[in-house]
Amino acid sequence: MQLIEAVTLGIVQGVSEFLPISSTAHLRIVPALLGWQDPGAGFSAVIQCGTLLAVCVAMRQDIRHLLRGFLTGIKTGQPLATAASRVAIMIALGTLPIVVVGFAARHFIRGQARQLEVVAAAVLLGTLLMTLAEGAAWWRSKRGQTERDGLQSVHFSDGLTMGLSQVLALIPGISRSGITIASGILSGLDRRTAARLSFLLSLPAVAAAGLLEAWQQRQEIFGTIDAASMAAAGALSAAIVGYGSIRWLLAMLSTNTLWPFILYRLGLAALLVWLLTTSWIESSACNGKTQSNFLYAGALNCDATTTVF
Repeated sequence: MQLIEAVTLGIVQGVSEFLPISSTAHLRIVPALLGWQDPGAGFSAVIQCGTLLAVCVAMRQDIRHLLRGFLTGIKTGQPLATAASRVAIMIALGTLPIVVVGFAARHFIRGQARQLEVVAAAVLLGTLLMTLAEGAAWWRSKRGQTERDGLQSVHFSDGLTMGLSQVLALIPGISRSGITIASGILSGLDRRTAARLSFLLSLPAVAAAGLLEAWQQRQEIFGTIDAASMAAAGALSAAIVGYGSIRWLLAMLSTNTLWPFILYRLGLAALLVWLLTTSWIESSACNGKTQSNFLYAGALNCDATTTVF
C-alpha cells in the first residue's frame, strides 16, 4: 500500500464512519474504482481507531459525564439512580450483541460479506430502514407528538434496540451510524439525541473491533515498518476528518432530516449496481477472500466458486 492510498482511505473512513452512508462500503468501493486492492477488514478496523479517537475528543463532555455518573452510582451502590449511570450501563449492554456476533461470524465478515454485490444489497437495506425512521418521525410530527430530547430521556429499551440493530452494520453497506440513528428515531428520540447515543455506542464496539483485528492480523498490519506506517497514516487521517464529520452531523441534525443521506445512498446503490452489471467493477470471493478490480482483465485468478449471499 502506498501513502496516498492510506491517507485517502483514512479520509474516506473519517467522512463516512459517522455520516450514515457506510464507511465499510466506501472502503470497498473507492479502492475498486481507483484500481487499488481491497485494503481488507484488518486495515479497515485499524483506521477505525482513528475515528475512535475523533469520538473521544468530540464527545469528551458526554463521555466524562457518563463515566462520572457511573462511578458515582457504583460507589453509592445505586448504579441505576442517575440518567448518566443508566446510559453508561446501557452502552455496555448494547455492545454485547455486536461483539458476540462479530466474533462468531468473523470469517464471513472478512470474506464474502465484502463482495460488492453484498455491499449493494446492504446499502439498499440500510436505506430502507432509514426511510422508515424518517416516515415514523414525520407521522409523530403530524400527530403533534414530541420527540425525546437529551441523553436523560433515553430508556433502556432504546439502548438495547440500538445495540441489536448495530449487529446489522457488520455487513458493509448497512452503515453503523445510519442503522443506529434510525433505530433511535424509531424508538422516539429526536435525531440529534439518536446521533449522540449512536456515537457513544460506537466507542466500545470500534475499540473491540480494532484491537481484535490488530491482534489477529498483527503480522499483516504491523509486520513491517512500511505496513505499520500506512496504518498509522490512515488512522491519523481518519481521526482529523472524523472529528469534523461528527461536529457537522450533530449540528446538521438539529434542524434537518436524514433525507439527504437517503437520497445519496440510493444514488450510490444505483451506481454500484450499474458498475457491476456493466462489468466496470468485478467482485469475486476467492478462497474466502474478496478480490476486486477496476478495468483490469485477468486479475481474478480463482479456483473457488463465487458465492453471493
